[in-house]
Amino acid sequence: MVLAGCSPAVQLLPAPFAPDPLCATVIQGLPQDLAGFVQVSTTAQATVAWGAEHPITLRCGVEPPPPTTDRCLTVESGGAAVDWINPEADSPLIPSHADVVNGSWTFITYGRSPAIEVVVPAAAIDQPTAVLVELAAAVRRTPAARFCVASTDVTVP
Repeated sequence: MVLAGCSPAVQLLPAPFAPDPLCATVIQGLPQDLAGFVQVSTTAQATVAWGAEHPITLRCGVEPPPPTTDRCLTVESGGAAVDWINPEADSPLIPSHADVVNGSWTFITYGRSPAIEVVVPAAAIDQPTAVLVELAAAVRRTPAARFCVASTDVTVP
């Protein structure tokens, strides 16, 4: 693992299910570079960060989100898909380290356990969903039990 030597560790809290062995498998499969940023050290188990000034962060083992009406994105990469929800800024799913003042995007895997959370600061990258494509191979190491559905997929009586 290559870490930036001069950067202080990114302060993160471990997710409640960080000790899940699948998190270790996910973390091992993550890219060293993400969206042009180098991986830097963090202070918590099952977490990774890329970039020093406005780091992109990933925490494995967050509480799997319940069925929701939040926006859902299906990211396809390498022939497989990963569903991510994008909670609204006032959602209780937004972690405390997300920069809601200056803007950030939070994505949480949907239908996978353990769930994975990614926070992309607005200052870090213009296309925040691009990082989800780069993370897909590692995230697919967690099994999918549920999938996002669109309003057209549901029959209303």
